[in-house]
Amino acid sequence: MFSLGQENISAPPTSTKGPVKYGELIVLGCNGSMPAGCKGRRKSRFALSRRNKPNGVKPSTVHTSCTPQAAKAVSNKDQHSISFTLSRGQTVVVEYKHDGNTDMFQIGRSTETPIDFVVTDTVPGGQGHPGGQGHPGGPPDPQIGQSTISRFACRIICQRSPPYSAGIYAAGFDSSKNIFLGEKAAKWRLQDGQMDGLTTNGVLVMHPRPGFSQGSKPGLWREISVCGSVFTLRETRSAQQRGKLVESESNELLDGSLIDLCGATLLWRTAAGLACTPTAKHLEALRRELNAGRPQCPVGLNTLAFPSLSRKDVPDERQPWAYLRCGHVHGYHAWGGRRHPEVQADQHQRECPMCRASGPYVPLWLGCEPALYVDAEPPTHAFAPCGHVCSEETAAFWSRIPLPHGTHAFHAACPFCIRPLGGPAGGVRLIFQSPLD
Repeated sequence: MFSLGQENISAPPTSTKGPVKYGELIVLGCNGSMPAGCKGRRKSRFALSRRNKPNGVKPSTVHTSCTPQAAKAVSNKDQHSISFTLSRGQTVVVEYKHDGNTDMFQIGRSTETPIDFVVTDTVPGGQGHPGGQGHPGGPPDPQIGQSTISRFACRIICQRSPPYSAGIYAAGFDSSKNIFLGEKAAKWRLQDGQMDGLTTNGVLVMHPRPGFSQGSKPGLWREISVCGSVFTLRETRSAQQRGKLVESESNELLDGSLIDLCGATLLWRTAAGLACTPTAKHLEALRRELNAGRPQCPVGLNTLAFPSLSRKDVPDERQPWAYLRCGHVHGYHAWGGRRHPEVQADQHQRECPMCRASGPYVPLWLGCEPALYVDAEPPTHAFAPCGHVCSEETAAFWSRIPLPHGTHAFHAACPFCIRPLGGPAGGVRLIFQSPLD
């Protein structure tokens, strides 16, 4: 057997040129790129940088009745406002005014101009949105139903001055610079006369403790209101009764904060956190180092090699495969009645010829999104049942994180393809066979 070199490949220093970067949002399940490629505002990761001119807004005048001023605020396309419909005959309108100290970024499913980052539903194993291919080596995933991601899901407000803190708020302003909370939406009046509320399926946030690092443990999932207050989760995702206010917590995003939009989960990495993250070049160097060890199939004795990071969809003839119960790495073979690698692998229990352990037998794929790694160590572990490979600490970190699934469930999932993890540990240490010559 052989082991990978443990020496770290130093990442290049971050550039000091260009605009100030607040941080980046990474879509879980895309593994570094969208199925159709990263184009325009639809991509697997989005950088938030200081704008040339501030576009932030903050609450201003509150109109508690249908006055001409309230109607003007709603109809004025140069005026940001939020309308809270209390009943058929009463709507409270809150005007928002320009804030020269902040920048605003909006996220949602809509492709309209106000949305900076277009996010669509992530299909488990599909590396993208509805209709995308299934997990590598498997058939296409079926179309999923109507999206549960809001067209104007949330907005992030970043301070333009150090320490460049970022806060998240539910709902985003539409093309008319309005947010409308209908009669059925959960809403309430605050002591100072302002209003607040929740969106239909909510915006959930969780902060791993003590941040995005080795050994971190998951925090509690919370819901963020339209005005940025923090609440415990509702009984169900779209219940009209809000949770309890958590006054000891804020809506500030920390390095490693997870944002769930009910259909897609985003990871927030600060600029400081990204500076300590391995680069794509580093992952490529680890891949080359792994292949330089010439791992062999212990039965066929043929040399195995992980394909380049850009070829992460179609199994290669030298592709490593592994038995996920024991971790023994082989080349592909069709023993046990499976003739084609296109057949969905994890639905078949296979017996490892090395140790006779029975379990899923799948192709191995390197995790390609550097921002999902908690360290820069070699790829030694694979998630089960998908077969994505990463470092030991990265696998351990994500196996502890419960991600929202549907409207009420939570489960750990592979961050590279968002498939639910199976088995007691959610993954396995890989056992490679060294060359015999």
